[in-house]
Amino acid sequence: MKVNDRVTVKTDGGPRRTGTVLAVEGFNEGTMYLVALEDYPLGIWFFNESDHAEGVFVEPLQE
Repeated sequence: MKVNDRVTVKTDGGPRRTGTVLAVEGFNEGTMYLVALEDYPLGIWFFNESDHAEGVFVEPLQE
């Protein structure tokens, strides 16, 4: 995923939320995505772990 991609994010206990990627930062353990959501238009960071399916919070929006 890259900047301006539409994505969904997993949040605590609720349904997946739709947003837009503002920034991407790679790390050894995975990737950080700054995602603009309706409640957080300036963005909030989500981390996808590269080796653990339970640690994937950001996914491409399936339209």
